[in-house]
Amino acid sequence: MKLFNFHKPIVGGVHPIARKAESNALPINVMPMPKRLYVPVQQHSGNPAVPEVDVGDRVWKGQLLAHGQGNISAPIHSPTSGTVIAITPHTAPHPSGLPILTIVIESDGEDRWLDNVMPIDPFGMSAEQMIDKVGQAGIVGMGGATFPAVVKLRLSRRSKVHTFIINGGECEPYMTCDDRLMRERPEQIVDSIRIVLHATQVERALIGIEDNKPEAIAAMRLACRHRADIKVVAVPALYPMGSAQHLIKTLMGVEVPSDGRSADVGALVHNIGTVYAIHKAVRFGQPLVSRVITVSGGVVKQPRNIEVPIGTLLSDVFEFAGGFEQAPARVVMGGPMMGYVVPDLNVPVVKGTSGILALTAKEVSEQQPMPCIRCGSCVDACPCGLLPLQMAAHIRSDKLDKATEFGLVDCIACGCCSYVCPSHIPLVQYFNYAKSELADQQRAIHKNEETKKLVELRKQRLDREAAEKAAAIAKRKADAARKKTEKAS
Repeated sequence: MKLFNFHKPIVGGVHPIARKAESNALPINVMPMPKRLYVPVQQHSGNPAVPEVDVGDRVWKGQLLAHGQGNISAPIHSPTSGTVIAITPHTAPHPSGLPILTIVIESDGEDRWLDNVMPIDPFGMSAEQMIDKVGQAGIVGMGGATFPAVVKLRLSRRSKVHTFIINGGECEPYMTCDDRLMRERPEQIVDSIRIVLHATQVERALIGIEDNKPEAIAAMRLACRHRADIKVVAVPALYPMGSAQHLIKTLMGVEVPSDGRSADVGALVHNIGTVYAIHKAVRFGQPLVSRVITVSGGVVKQPRNIEVPIGTLLSDVFEFAGGFEQAPARVVMGGPMMGYVVPDLNVPVVKGTSGILALTAKEVSEQQPMPCIRCGSCVDACPCGLLPLQMAAHIRSDKLDKATEFGLVDCIACGCCSYVCPSHIPLVQYFNYAKSELADQQRAIHKNEETKKLVELRKQRLDREAAEKAAAIAKRKADAARKKTEKAS
């Protein structure tokens, strides 16, 4: 199969200041276990997990804390051994800052696994057993999407996907956790790629890494030098190259339909962190209880990448990174382009947390929006070929249907348009607001339809009961008349 010429210029995109040198020079540090962990039951797209434990229960590292409900859900496991001291709402790692049901564990300091972790040969399992292990481990997309990995693996097997794309783009400024994983643990990543290829019967794997990560490219090429079916591809360092749709187009030369999935064009895409988690799940039986995150920003004393237990509060992580030089102007979970501001440092790290940033006022550089000058910079920068200025104009006029006609649902909220806007208009915030409003409208429509169905079902039930009652009365009258006739004769 012919590869797309990935050196050809890509439409749209921007080149934000990388700011990666602050954290990518040091090896990954493993953070000591904090005294308390706050583990939300909602760390994935889909329905929240349902707690399996009660307050006062003794738990072990890797033990199931909550089981997934529904197809698009994922189980939650204990990041350490200790005692469940509360199951209560706690500030969510979400832009809203609203509380979410959280399992609070007090560590016993022993960090003892539920079972003895011994390496096993995954290639002695069936493909379905491999995939089941991924699902049981609670692995989700760790680049931020948090879609359960097992669903994508099963879909790929059914859809006859032919290309497994490993997303090593990591195009967000500051973020370097995937870079360090590829440099330090390339053999484990290649082992996981072999596992996925075997489990899904996919023909080949392409590892897309931005060309501003030469050490990672060299390490991955060395690790897969004996694998003809695994190829490392250096792609242009251009934001948002880390978007699955754009990486597919760059590597395969095909475009994912606006209403379609990667599998529709024969591709399965997983982030580097997700791939590494699959290695630990299938090879060692370890569920997803920790992850590597980037801790950076102008006020952080010791920017670096840290392997952090899931449920660790941001305050504990920043303290391990040396604390702050000064009070941060803003704390962001994720990258500065697509991440979100957290309300305080009592928010826990979750499976989809790729990094946390404590930024100075200069790095934030907030400016008041001015009127649009119709320069077209946002149109040139949009990697999806949309018209951000037109969509924003319709949203301001509360014409969401018109904004949808201009491709609102195709917007990936990458923030390129806002980044290049000389008038400092928060375009991506308009689009996120509009998408939220559309989702609310769809939910309202669905609720109305369901209410109508329930009303109709109730009417049918009452009509049926009335008919049955009338039939019973008629039968009793007929029986009484028959008995009366029989008695008279």
